[in-house]
Amino acid sequence: MTSVAIEYNILWPALIAGLLVTATHVPLGMQVLNRGIVFIDLAIAQIAGLGVICADWLGLEPQGWAVQVSALAAALAGALLLTWTEKHWPEVQEALIGVTFILAASGALIVLASNPQGAEHLKDLLVGQILWVNPRSLLIVALVYAVVLLVWFALGERLGRVGFYLLFACAVTASVQLVGLYLVFTTLIVPALATRRLARHRLTVGYALGAAGYALGLVVSALSDWPSGPAIVWVMTALAAIVFACGPRQLKRATSAD
Repeated sequence: MTSVAIEYNILWPALIAGLLVTATHVPLGMQVLNRGIVFIDLAIAQIAGLGVICADWLGLEPQGWAVQVSALAAALAGALLLTWTEKHWPEVQEALIGVTFILAASGALIVLASNPQGAEHLKDLLVGQILWVNPRSLLIVALVYAVVLLVWFALGERLGRVGFYLLFACAVTASVQLVGLYLVFTTLIVPALATRRLARHRLTVGYALGAAGYALGLVVSALSDWPSGPAIVWVMTALAAIVFACGPRQLKRATSAD
């Protein structure tokens, strides 16, 4: 098998993973930006990661259902906690999200302290292993994302605070294990920021930006031998800066849909 064929076999599942994450995270990220809770994804993703790390510490099969249930349960618990804090202390919600994130991150370090492979586990959680995505797992993730998108576009704002947080937790739980925390945050926030002045076709432009960021980032990674996750982050952010600079100069009454 030639090197080109090998690279193709590695890159196409990674690109599909990126497109799946883009499909759910662009509209959810626009809602996060509108709500002013930008760091919620970091907090819930970190909590989900803590669930994965704790499951690994307990000796559960890394790719088994028990780990997925552990991650989802942790993320849902975090989402419910943040829902409660937003209801009672909305004026300091962003600060509480930050405290929740740092507690989950510190908890992960404590659990990993006695693990000889702890540093590698932490790297996988943050940077992800998008190049080594299992093609078989993409079908399951696609089904989860399809449900998330169906619920979001069918109900939208009618989900309310609790519904949004729980739906968000489900999406982020799958994504952080697929592409890592850095790419989860980038895909949520960068397209939303770049398109925030658009009054029309905001979602379409956001989707195009996310897809282009993953595609070009993977190409740059393959050509330069850079780590794929950081390469995608930088490429998507550079594209976002161009989109923002070419857009309208005044803030418009933009919505998350076309």
